[in-house]
Amino acid sequence: MRKLNVGLVGAGFMGKAHVVGYSNMPKLFWPAPAIPVMKTICDIDPAIAADAKERFGFEKWTDNYMDIINDPDIDVVSVCTPNNAHAEIAIAALEAGKHVICEKPIASTLEDAIRMAKAAKAAEEKGIISMNAYQYRRVPALVLAKKFIDEGSLGKILNVRCTYLQSWCADPSSPLSWRFQKAIAGAGTLGDIASHVIDIAQYLAGDIDEVVSMMRTYIKERPVQEGGVDLLGTVKLGDDVPKAPVDVDDEDSFLVKFKSGAVGSIEATRNAWGRNNFITVELHGTLGSIYFNYERLNELQVCWANDPDDRRGFKTIYTGPAHFYGEATWNIPGMNIGYGELKTIEMYDFIRAIVEQKQPSTKFSVGCRVEQVCAAVEKSAQTRQWEKVIEE
Repeated sequence: MRKLNVGLVGAGFMGKAHVVGYSNMPKLFWPAPAIPVMKTICDIDPAIAADAKERFGFEKWTDNYMDIINDPDIDVVSVCTPNNAHAEIAIAALEAGKHVICEKPIASTLEDAIRMAKAAKAAEEKGIISMNAYQYRRVPALVLAKKFIDEGSLGKILNVRCTYLQSWCADPSSPLSWRFQKAIAGAGTLGDIASHVIDIAQYLAGDIDEVVSMMRTYIKERPVQEGGVDLLGTVKLGDDVPKAPVDVDDEDSFLVKFKSGAVGSIEATRNAWGRNNFITVELHGTLGSIYFNYERLNELQVCWANDPDDRRGFKTIYTGPAHFYGEATWNIPGMNIGYGELKTIEMYDFIRAIVEQKQPSTKFSVGCRVEQVCAAVEKSAQTRQWEKVIEE
């Protein structure tokens, strides 16, 4: 069976998620399209890189990503760094003939996103695959929702409402990670989590054409942590720790108009006490409705307009072996999958795309369009009026 040597850049939270996906893919999808081999892991902190080599089972470690780019044995590059490093690493990898999967958002600036999309287009002509890691659209329940929409079961789509609510930023004592710094992240909640539901909304209902938005920053400064590790709210720092300004958004709310004529709304915040990873999608059509909640990711609620009056309402479909990616699920619906299986599905799509030489659904141009929507959201928050999504 074909093997693909993996070089992974960034040994933090998302690096671990990619390793889980690569490692589990052949175990859940068998026969696998190819076998990922954990070749080289890179982190700018040598101690973290060396530790990750042992922890994740890589053959080598380095603190210079160019060692991966220049290694002729590396077939695949995973980019799991903070956002501002995505473009330089991904473009270098594509130009070196490596297949690339890059975490979202695709870049910290729209300019870099456009450069990455152009580099991916040029590489595509040479058979190189690029993928932006928008894993949530690959939840089997949402793929099932997409099937219902595409086959016309919901009729004409009228309205789409999406939320992504978290609470890990709600405590002011949560440290100032790179996610709170515009120079590194590019944006706060908008790029970090709103981008996910923008992608889901466009996956289900087509491209967003116009937005009007509000953006807010609630916590203006945070305690400075030691080191660059993203702790994602898992620790709290005391009042004696020096503080530094936060210059990104905590909350984003915006109305959207789709090219199809549908309308909707998107709300995202990392300051919602009681909400953990609360992604919801509610979509209304002329023939029915669907509702999805990621915290119950194995369920899709559907309502059909043609049901008799005395029994019309939402019913719950539990995804399992009969549904999309059923190979990766367990034998009985309700046994359920979680985040680890979802990253495994993502890596299956990526590796299969490489083997079949077909660009995945979240190729770089798709990630770039999410950034174009984000740019319109940011502009609207300043102008306080409807702004078109500019495609370049």
